[in-house]
Order: sequence, then structure tokens, then C-alpha cells
Amino acid sequence: MNPRHLATALSLATLAFTNGETLAAEAMRIPNIVLILADDLGYGDLGCYGNKKVRTPNIDRMAAEGMRFTDFHANGPMCSPTRAALLTGRYQQRVGVTRVGGVLKDGEIVLPSRLREAGYATGMFGKWHISGHNRDEKFYRERLPTRYGFDEFRGLMSGYVDFINHLTHQGRPDWWNGGQFVSEDGYASHLLVDHAIRFIRAHRQRPFFVYLALPDIHFPFMTPEDRPHFEPGVTFNRIGDPATSKLGPHDGSPELQKVVHRMIAELDIGIGRVVETLRNLGLEKNTLVFFTSDNGGYIHYGRTNFHQISDNGPLRGQKGELYEGGHRVPAIAWRPGVIRAGTVTDVTAMTFDLFPTFLQLAGLEEPPAASPNALDGISLLPLLHRQQPLPSRQLFWEHGGLAMRDGDWKLLRARGNAPPELYFLKDDLGETTNLAEKHPEIVDRMDKALRHFAASTAVPKPPI
Repeated sequence: MNPRHLATALSLATLAFTNGETLAAEAMRIPNIVLILADDLGYGDLGCYGNKKVRTPNIDRMAAEGMRFTDFHANGPMCSPTRAALLTGRYQQRVGVTRVGGVLKDGEIVLPSRLREAGYATGMFGKWHISGHNRDEKFYRERLPTRYGFDEFRGLMSGYVDFINHLTHQGRPDWWNGGQFVSEDGYASHLLVDHAIRFIRAHRQRPFFVYLALPDIHFPFMTPEDRPHFEPGVTFNRIGDPATSKLGPHDGSPELQKVVHRMIAELDIGIGRVVETLRNLGLEKNTLVFFTSDNGGYIHYGRTNFHQISDNGPLRGQKGELYEGGHRVPAIAWRPGVIRAGTVTDVTAMTFDLFPTFLQLAGLEEPPAASPNALDGISLLPLLHRQQPLPSRQLFWEHGGLAMRDGDWKLLRARGNAPPELYFLKDDLGETTNLAEKHPEIVDRMDKALRHFAASTAVPKPPI
């Protein structure tokens, strides 16, 4: 056995002994990793997070058999920045993807390339979206996931496609197999789950990393029974008119939320199929499955479809905003026999923590602290395996302003001359009571941290 792999196996055995548990023999091998990322799924969109209107039995079962997070956050309230942070373990501002359509900087160390060092087969199925938005074929072909360490790529490069014909809202094809456009019949998320399962089956004799970045529940809001919506060579960039809306054929319909709920149900079915495949292959004890969302959900879009899209539960705000509804997201870690069943944690964590978590799981070292690729995230393994709290730290978000967490305190600084907003989330999860005037000393202390973050990442300085 490779010495690094042996060290990882011994580490897992120690963790198991500490827990008073005995791992099955198959769990002593280098673990497989399945990372499932939903698109625009809100904090309250799942049954296990309190939703009473939509059934998600497979995800709920994962939560009952694993660890459910109540204070997990996307790195940004929009998709591309979070995806860049996830794959680099660094604040997205450091890696060049601060907005939708950002392009990952050259020289960044990306997760699949590191996992290949430990012998992992790496497959990416779904939405990439860190190589630009609405770019031409040549631009995308030079920045495909296979350039960054994935052995196989199936899916889309841009932000969203028609779920049936897989065209962008500009009427361009965006459905890839490696470096080539392909035509496949089927609902987008069904196809992606099929390919992920095929990859798992094909590589079950060696460690594998599957990144399943599903397009559900991003618009266009569509069900498997819908006809194609986007048309070749035609731009669908309006909202309010179903015939030409980028939101899909149900834009403005009183039935829209039923369509969104159906998309959530399809997401749940797909995840259930992946987990059941792992069980059938006897891989469940040796596979960490981590499920989360790239940002919070839309509860309306522009001035349309109010309360007809997503559900962010008790949280204020939505996708694109720095209130909790924009970035606090569902997250579940599942590995039977290793992660204690039924655990609910209120430990604060972020998407970029998954990179160091997976490195440690694979027995790989992090880049040195003095390296230009030094990580900002920290490993979650002590929490996942032993329910140990993480070190205290300050966390930051940036999108049309700046926000930060320091324990239960959250400071939000909008751009312009808006006054600071300070919330104590332990008592005010819905961010209803601004305590900035009552606690100026806390605002000053957190403002200093915001200035340091802005200076270290070259984001616009906060208005202070």
C-alpha cells in the first residue's frame, strides 16, 4: 500500500477507535467522495429543514443517517463565486471569480487535480460555470473541466440550459461530453445522474471523486413532461411573458411553485438513485457523500413570481443578497458507520471548507501557509468524525457590499452611504433587529476586520 494511503487508513482507524466504533474492512480503504451541489436550492426547500409542502424522502433519509448542518454557508450569494471557492478552497476573490461569468485564474490548484495524486478517478457531471458565462465554443473549449483534473466531463459550461433540449437562453448548444457538443434525449438532471452512476460503477474498484453539480432548481423552471422551451438561434432574455421568458414556460403562472416543487422532487429522486447505487455496490461505508447548494433560493425574481419559487425558511433575503437567505444553505454529510447517524450541528462552516476536508480524507497535504495557493477553508473531518467544534474564525462575503460573521455576530455593510447593520443571529436568525447603534464597539471591531479582508483580497473597500 502507498505510505500516504496507509497513513490515511491508520488515521481513520484512530478516529473510529476514538468514537468507540469499529469500521468495516471496506471502510479502511481510501474513501470515495461524492459531492452533490444543487443549484439555487433554498434553506427551507427540504423536508428535513422544515418544508411541509414538498416531499424529499431520500435527502431526509440521508440527514437521518448522517449529519445535518444548520449553519452552513455558500461562499457567495451567487453561483459562480461559490463554485470557484469550492474547487480551490480559497475565497473566490483570490481566484478571479467574484461575479457570475468570472473566469478562474491560471495557476490555481483545483481539487480534482490534487485528488488524482492519491489515485482517484475524477468525474464531473453538471454545471461548471467558472469559465465565463455565455462565451463562445472556442473560449469554453480552452477552459473545460478536463483541463483542471477531471478525467470525464458531462454537462454544461454556462449558467443554465433548457432542461429538455439543453440549449442556452441564447439558443446555443451547451451540452458537452469532454470537449465536444453532444445531443442526448432526456431531462437534464436525469441524464447527469445516469452518467454519475455509470462512472461510479465503472470505477468501483478504485477510489473515485464524483462532482455532481445538478441544475435543479435553477430556471428555466421545467418538468420532465414539458416541451423544449428555448429555441435554436433565438435569445430568451425577458421575464413576464412565458413565450419568450428565460424563466421558462411557467413564468407568471399560479402553478409555478408546483413546478418548482416537482424540480425539488426530481433532485431528491436523483440523489436517492446515487445513494442507492452506493448501497447496492457495498460502497456506502467507504464513501463520503456531501450534499449542499451553491447559494440561497429565489423567493421572487425581479418584481415577478413572489412566493412562487423557493423557500428560505426563517431567513431574510434571497439569492443575490447578503442577508442569510442569500448564503445560508442546506448541507448534509453522509457516511454510514463513520458519521454518527442523526447528528444535527450548528457549527458554522462554508463551501470552501470542503476542499481541505477532502484533501485530508485522501491523505493529501494542504498547500503551505506561505504558498500563493494557501487555503482559506479548514477541514471538517474532526467535526464529521468526532463531532468536535471547529476553531473560531471570522468569515466574509462580498456581493454588492460586504458582510462578515464573528461568532453569532453578523455585520453587513452595503455599498454607498447606507448605515451599518449588526445582527446577533443566535437570538435573531431572521435579521430583524439592527443592533449597530446599541453596540458601536462591536461595529468598530468588525469594521477593522472587513477592511483587512478587503485589502487582502482586493475587493472594493467597505464604506466606513
